[in-house]
Amino acid sequence: MFAEIKSFFTKSFKNEEIRKKILITAGILVVFRLAAHIPASGIDRTSLQALFFSSPLLSLLDIFSGGTLANFSVMALGLGPYINASIILQLMTIVVPSLEELSKEGEIGQEKINQYTRFLTIPLAVFQALGMYALLSSQGIITGLNPIQLIALVVTMTTGTMLAIWLGELITEYGVGNGVSFLIFAGIVARMPIAFTRTITTFRAEDIFAIGGFLLFSIIVIGLIVYVNEATRKIPLSYAKQSRRAAGLPEAYLPLRVNQAGVIPIIFAVSLVLMPTMLSQFLGATGNPSLVRIGTQLTTLFNPQGVFYNVFYFLLVVGFTYFYTSIVFNPEKIAENLQKSGGFIRGVRPGSQTVAYLNRVLNRITLAGAVFLGAIAILPSLASSAIGMPDLVIGGTGILIIVAVVLEITRDIESQLVTKKYDSLLR
Repeated sequence: MFAEIKSFFTKSFKNEEIRKKILITAGILVVFRLAAHIPASGIDRTSLQALFFSSPLLSLLDIFSGGTLANFSVMALGLGPYINASIILQLMTIVVPSLEELSKEGEIGQEKINQYTRFLTIPLAVFQALGMYALLSSQGIITGLNPIQLIALVVTMTTGTMLAIWLGELITEYGVGNGVSFLIFAGIVARMPIAFTRTITTFRAEDIFAIGGFLLFSIIVIGLIVYVNEATRKIPLSYAKQSRRAAGLPEAYLPLRVNQAGVIPIIFAVSLVLMPTMLSQFLGATGNPSLVRIGTQLTTLFNPQGVFYNVFYFLLVVGFTYFYTSIVFNPEKIAENLQKSGGFIRGVRPGSQTVAYLNRVLNRITLAGAVFLGAIAILPSLASSAIGMPDLVIGGTGILIIVAVVLEITRDIESQLVTKKYDSLLR
């Protein structure tokens, strides 16, 4: 196993193009982490960190910001506004005909949708910055800001979000993997040692069996995540022009991944599931009795150890898995490409029957992948309720994203290595 890992890294760095992409990604990551530690002014950081330490959900939000929120850096909002804008735009493609047409225009249409997403990110970032200011002001963490200072703070936080988006897009274009997912992954990795330490310190010395059970549970979860993310349903293909077996070629398959959407559903679901808690914090800070009462009800309803929270979180993950799979996988295009190349699925007629067959198979395997992702997302929360360890909520979600992003980056590099190999054979 270690020999294979060493061989993979050796091949990657020997390839000049891939080595360049890895170095670019590393350089952008350094810039991101440096910017994440540039503090904003006017903040009592000791009180701020105490507030985040006392709230599991705020700690989870800090994990996804890479520690920028608890430190209240210039990138305090992280990529949250951009993720929320992406969710809104992708939902609007279903109900707005013009956006639906854009989504079908390939790369040009997707670039326009991305541009609209960036535009929408700005007002969302301003709104979230004002909400964060109101929350921290009510806790006495931010005091004595005049209107000019408040505007400067909001502009700084919004600019930090746009800078993070730009860095993520640079990674997507010139580096390896999806830039937004990678920056979230980097932030989680940066904060995971702290979360792990807090988890371990909750154990007593005599709880040796609990520690062993926790470690075993973590290994099993990681193994299951890897297994499901790599699992595929192979659909056998045939070609009318020639027999691959007679020509000495291997059998052709159409691989359908069980988890087509990757880590995106988890990121979307976490962004939405945190919004009611942030809203309750904001309402509780208004001082209005009616709004405070609504905020208290939201806090009770979205308690991480509560039934409603876990059911809501699970359904969000399942729903976003189906939704994002429908975006990244187009059965009509697959069927059309198969027909143009003279290929067909064995026992299925080309055209509409192929599309219907692919949709049926995709719905079934996506159900398995979606239920698994949802179960893994809420399982740590249920386990933390049973043994009284709230940090497991952070660890479980973080591990899920870390493993998925590592596998995504590995696949990206492997595909580039294979492409380079075939290019060298054709020269």
